Amino acid sequence: MDPHSFVYSAVLLLVVASIAVAVFRHFGLGSILGLLVTGVIVGPHTPGPFVTTEVDGVRQFTELGVVLLLFLIGLEMKPRRLWDLRRTLFGLGSLQIVVSALVIAAYFRLFEPNWSTALLIGASFALSSTAFVIQMLRDQGEIASRHGQTAFAVLLMQDLAVVPLLALVPILADSGPLPKELPLWEQIGAAGAMVALVVLGGRYVVPRILDQLARQNNREAFFLVAMAAVFIAAWAMDRAGMSMALGAFLMGMMLSTSRYSLQIEATMEPHKGLLMSLFFVAVGMSVDVGALAQHPFEFGLHVLAIISIKIVVLYGLCLCFGTGRSTAVRVAFMLSQGGEFGFVVFGAAKAIGVIDDLVFVMAVAVISLTMLLTPLLARIGNRLALQVAEQASEMHERFRYQAQGDEADARVVIAGYGRVGHTVGTILGSSGIPYVAFDTDAVLVAKWRSEGHPVFYGDIADPQLLGNASLHRVDLVVLTIDDGPAAVRAATLIRSHVPQMAIVARARDLVTCDALHRVGVNQAFPETLEASLRLAAECLVAMGISSDETDMLLRGVRSTDYALVRAGPEAAPREPST
Repeated sequence: MDPHSFVYSAVLLLVVASIAVAVFRHFGLGSILGLLVTGVIVGPHTPGPFVTTEVDGVRQFTELGVVLLLFLIGLEMKPRRLWDLRRTLFGLGSLQIVVSALVIAAYFRLFEPNWSTALLIGASFALSSTAFVIQMLRDQGEIASRHGQTAFAVLLMQDLAVVPLLALVPILADSGPLPKELPLWEQIGAAGAMVALVVLGGRYVVPRILDQLARQNNREAFFLVAMAAVFIAAWAMDRAGMSMALGAFLMGMMLSTSRYSLQIEATMEPHKGLLMSLFFVAVGMSVDVGALAQHPFEFGLHVLAIISIKIVVLYGLCLCFGTGRSTAVRVAFMLSQGGEFGFVVFGAAKAIGVIDDLVFVMAVAVISLTMLLTPLLARIGNRLALQVAEQASEMHERFRYQAQGDEADARVVIAGYGRVGHTVGTILGSSGIPYVAFDTDAVLVAKWRSEGHPVFYGDIADPQLLGNASLHRVDLVVLTIDDGPAAVRAATLIRSHVPQMAIVARARDLVTCDALHRVGVNQAFPETLEASLRLAAECLVAMGISSDETDMLLRGVRSTDYALVRAGPEAAPREPST
């Protein structure tokens, strides 16, 4: 096989990645670390076969995974929750950038001849990896915890700092004033305009387009429009000199209040997972082992210094903002690495001659290795946090944050919100039991959402939708789908994805009822037969039979699986009615 062919590269990458991820997961080190090691093995800087020498191009392409990751986070982050984080976002986040940049710059002043270059390096290393931290929090189900929300707010502020940092690179590099064709006020104005366009588009334009496609049941176009909206928002932010991930996050947050949010999330999740895996591999490929071997002491000292400085600064600032010691420890260790944006800053600094090739290679390697150490640092932080006497309050805060949102605290999922589903939902709501409902009829979803019902557009028989983490926390699924085969298919998928889930279902007849029981439904009720039994009971009461005897008769029929009437027409399947 041609070692330069795409198929060869794909086979090599998949084989090494599958082995590495399996081994690292087996020893409890996580899949991210396995993907990073895969990148080191198949990268061009280690002996043996390699995938490609165009590491920068691969990393830039796979950063689209970070874009999708932040979009999905935005879908989960309602605007009101972001407003609740404003103190952490602008206070803690801003101070972390400034203090970390100054302290790291003071350290690098020992190795650099002037302050401006040291300050540029310090500001770049002050940023952390959004991709690594958010992915870990999602994998561990901790994005809604207090330390997860604190870490997210700091990371979001770092993304917002991209514009002024890029604009100030020439000044920090002591290479003269900003270019006249791009004054700072103009860059800030362009960034503000792009943010406004993304917000307005995500709030008004995209939902209307998705609504029209959903009403036409055009799922292919629905997916393509949602994907296009994400990347247009990312492109707009990139054109304004900002982080692409920030644009995707804003688009996701605007769509988070839409009735299509969960279906969009289910559609995007598989693509995000693939690109994020490739991103971690690309980061591993960036580690130049040969160059580092020539300066091992200096390299090791830089890694240790940056991690230590950021841990100390973050821990102290978190305590000042009243997060508690347990949260402070977790956040400090989780955000102690360098960030992927550092690749961009150091690349720009190298392009204008601020740093030489050795400093650039060293900086890229430091960022990559600190990323590689992130899973281990996070584990150390979690263990230290467990030794702090604040676990009870931390758990309380975690559940308090998780309780926000329409679907996060749902205990029941209703599949189908027609006449039957609406009746079930109304009774559950009147009893104080939170629920979330799905239906594929966009007009029906719009009607009930306008009246305040927690109904989302989505097909419960979609395996991607069933992969949504919030649906795994419910206690019961109620299938009210009128189409018998579709109900059986949905029940089969639910049972395979969530084996412990309790499922009750509506069936039109005994044949469908039996089919639902065979695929694992706990209870299935044939609606026409139940209506007939209720009518027969009223006849008996009218003829003088007591209510107690009538109820006993009905219980007997149900307890014998409707044996009394199985020979009648109800045993035959019926066509679904409109």
